[in-house]
Amino acid sequence: MLLALLAAAFVVGLSKGGLASAGALAVPALAFAMNPVQAAAILLPVFIGTDWIAVWLYRRAYSPRNLAILVPAILIGVLVATVITPWTPEPVLLILTGLIGLWFVLRRWFGPVVTAPAEAGVLPGLGWGILTGITSFITHSGSPPAQAYLMPQRLPKLEFAGTMAIAFSVCNLAKLPGYWAIGALEGLDVELTLGLLVSGGIGTMIGRWLTARLPDAVYLRAIEGLLLTLSILLIAKALL
Repeated sequence: MLLALLAAAFVVGLSKGGLASAGALAVPALAFAMNPVQAAAILLPVFIGTDWIAVWLYRRAYSPRNLAILVPAILIGVLVATVITPWTPEPVLLILTGLIGLWFVLRRWFGPVVTAPAEAGVLPGLGWGILTGITSFITHSGSPPAQAYLMPQRLPKLEFAGTMAIAFSVCNLAKLPGYWAIGALEGLDVELTLGLLVSGGIGTMIGRWLTARLPDAVYLRAIEGLLLTLSILLIAKALL
């Protein structure tokens, strides 16, 4: 189990370094071997620690308009999730999140070819942002709705990665009061957490290195492939 946790923390770091969606694979994968709420709680410090490494790495590359739209919406979503989590069946949210990711990837691959980038609209951003906060709180799987909003805008890859990093740094910090309120943070192992943070930090630096060097087309396909994998895993876990 230790190796699985270290691997999950490393993958979280890769996502924070720029390979968005990779980190969201961590909780669903661990959930096949342990309670998903426990897995989410163990990895939350890793998400927070690697978030701020990523914020420093991408401090000059982000979209101010998108952050102004997404961050308030994500905070609303986290608040909603704090209230509804004790009464909402986890499989429902897993399936919803997975279907969003599947819809987005399949539309990109098989839908009409769109040449013009989408605009950073306020209403779509609020809707996707609230859904990001809800799904991120429950399973750390907020990437699909966030990407469904951001990727059609065809932002430069570093700007896309920086916007995701900053938005989720706020999102994950905002989860702490809610996780504490529902008792999910009780009994965390400090030594284990420190080891996972080291693994996550290494992953973040490697993710940033890869993001800077991957061609734009390869980077886009990598993100879409990770999102498709995550979506299938989420739906499979909900149905098992």
